[in-house]
Amino acid sequence: MNPFKYIFAVVALVFLSISSCSEDINLVGDFKETAVIVGLLDQQDTLHYVKITRAFIGPGNSLNIAQIPDSSYFSQVDATIQETKNGAVFREWTLVDTIIPNKSENGVFYAPEQKVYYFKTSSSAPLDASMTYNLHVSLNGGEFTVDGETKLVNGVVATAVDLQNFQFKFADNPGSYIASGVSVAKGNARVMNTKLKINFYERIAGTYTLKSFDWNLGETETVDGSPSVSFTANGKIFFELIRDHITSNAAIDQRRFHSIEVTCTGGSDDLYNYMTVNQPSSSLAQSKPTFTNLVSSNGRVIGIFSSRQTYKKEKFFVNPDNPNVRMLSGKTTTELCNGPITGTYLFCSQHPGDLSSSIACQ
Repeated sequence: MNPFKYIFAVVALVFLSISSCSEDINLVGDFKETAVIVGLLDQQDTLHYVKITRAFIGPGNSLNIAQIPDSSYFSQVDATIQETKNGAVFREWTLVDTIIPNKSENGVFYAPEQKVYYFKTSSSAPLDASMTYNLHVSLNGGEFTVDGETKLVNGVVATAVDLQNFQFKFADNPGSYIASGVSVAKGNARVMNTKLKINFYERIAGTYTLKSFDWNLGETETVDGSPSVSFTANGKIFFELIRDHITSNAAIDQRRFHSIEVTCTGGSDDLYNYMTVNQPSSSLAQSKPTFTNLVSSNGRVIGIFSSRQTYKKEKFFVNPDNPNVRMLSGKTTTELCNGPITGTYLFCSQHPGDLSSSIACQ
């Protein structure tokens, strides 16, 4: 048999079969629902949110579809969280949906409103660190389910900051800057972040306006066996940040320091793994593993159900319980009012210990 005739016959048959079919190419194909769920429990909170959305697919431009909220929502969501210990259920909450207007408008998806699901606890009966919390989500009337489980992060506290006589010391002598440390007991957290919120007042015609900014001291793993981790707040940076966040208004005739709020956030092992996996890839191959602690009955889910603990402590320039205590050292206060970085910005001290000094507010 002539091999060329055989090849020609096969090609002709294939051509005829193709030409008899639709010329439209289906790029969508069969779509299997995929849940995208993110929930982080924090025993310091009384409102607990879980975001439950879906991956979408459809004809047309995906960037346009991303701008339509309904394309990312399931038609029906029934979700509960159970508080359990040794198999016994102590409390159960049914999640309720709500719309919140805090979604960033910088991405490609719909914004600023988004649908989330929540449940409430009270300050007198918060989440319990000795318990396990189980998430169960039924989607589209039971079409498929998603389950997750987490323990709570516990034991995070800035031990020294908690003491009444703790001081931030950012200056030693005029123009000489030192670092102030914040030591944080990590409890069972795997990753820790600490930031300071700096608050001061600006006065115009007798009216004081609070001015604030955040100072991120960094994030670190907590795997070295030590019971605590330390963060450093550089003295020179402290004064430079204040200078950079001052309002440019010639009508301001006085500034007063108000407080420093310390916020320490500890994350669980699962949260650390999820964050690590989802960092931008530095590999040319761009191949990345995936991580989720959620289980879906149809095998399609991404996201995380885990926990964190947030510690907050606000240290006031004039302590309302003990006005003689200083949270900002005397030399730091003098540097703020007279130093080369912030000395020309009309800061004065309302602290009782400075009433007879040249930096006292008038």
